[in-house]
Amino acid sequence: MKKILASLLATLALMSGVHANESLVLDKFPKERVTDLAALQNGAKLFVNYCLNCHAAAFMRFNRLKDIGLTEQQIKDNMLFPTDKVGEVMKVSLDPKDAKAWFGATPPDLTLVARSRASDSGSGADYLYTYLRSFYRDETRPNGWNNLVFPNVGMPHVLWELQGQRAAKFVEEADPHDPAKKVHKFEGFEQLTPGTMSPQEFDSNIADLVAYLQWMGEPMQHQRTRIGVGVLLFLAIFTFIAWRLNAAFWKDVK
Repeated sequence: MKKILASLLATLALMSGVHANESLVLDKFPKERVTDLAALQNGAKLFVNYCLNCHAAAFMRFNRLKDIGLTEQQIKDNMLFPTDKVGEVMKVSLDPKDAKAWFGATPPDLTLVARSRASDSGSGADYLYTYLRSFYRDETRPNGWNNLVFPNVGMPHVLWELQGQRAAKFVEEADPHDPAKKVHKFEGFEQLTPGTMSPQEFDSNIADLVAYLQWMGEPMQHQRTRIGVGVLLFLAIFTFIAWRLNAAFWKDVK
């Protein structure tokens, strides 16, 4: 129970420090990826290789990856970096004190991150899909990186080798609410160094990673939806039968 409370408090602490760029329109996450097993498997691979070094997923066990088509042997051979047991939860060995000293905050647990980031601007998947593709070089930051969606974020761009290094171009404009003030308006990115992937390949892989994060937040989501549709169909048929039976029982009385 203490671990659960600590994880929730860490997530709330990080969320309370977010100063999201409200003027930034979130990109739409390709929802069909969540039902694509190949995309989910690739997303799981990216999560284990790039996210699980710092972020835990303490409410997800490795053996649940069998639900997206991986065999137990594939999980053992390719996923079990932090542990040697398939039934273990996805935890990290990073000391929270070290993490806070290095990043300014303890990296939150990511099990429910796709659900917790939903807002009026879009779904949690839209937020993550835009956030992970919006890093840029900023030498004024301690880790050398910044983000359009989450300004002054403590997290470095862990996927920079895949995407390459980019700079953000801003122009000064008068604040529409206060002409005496100046605001920085984002105009676009400038590629500084190439990555190992093309922009299209990188976006596709980020979509797979976000699909996995969304699936991880509720692995039974699609099964629950199918069961719900079945229940509604049953109720509709039963209602019709009950209506006809009621009419047959009372016809003589009327």
